[in-house]
Amino acid sequence: MNILYISISGNTRAFVKNLQDYATAQHQHDQNHPEIHLKEISEASPETQENEDFFCFVPTYLEGGNGIDNGTEEIMTNAMREYIEYGDNASHCLGIVGSGNKNFNNQYCLTAKQYAAEFHAPFITDYELRGTKDDVARIYQILETQSIKN
Repeated sequence: MNILYISISGNTRAFVKNLQDYATAQHQHDQNHPEIHLKEISEASPETQENEDFFCFVPTYLEGGNGIDNGTEEIMTNAMREYIEYGDNASHCLGIVGSGNKNFNNQYCLTAKQYAAEFHAPFITDYELRGTKDDVARIYQILETQSIKN
């Protein structure tokens, strides 16, 4: 199972590494559970064509406002958007997982929801900040189910 992610503050990186560790433990217990391969996207990442399906993990960074009629402009995660736009990459995106801070109300996970709409991929689920152990197990199960469907 492949995960592309972008991490600005380190929260997303910490979460997907915990997810990868969880997947490794599940795989060691039962070979039918997939392992996770991570690829971090940043401003320095060359745009390359993905040849395998992936899930995208993206945090929420938006310009101020309320997330409804203003404050919906994405900032700081544009490298991921450009990466998915490159070549045929969007066709390999199985879904988007968003993160953010629930204190931002309507802006919570708005970047992920915008990606899902733009790239015609499902918004799969969300977690707050660095997530919890329960979030890791829950999201792994969701990704595993989504992978089987495709």
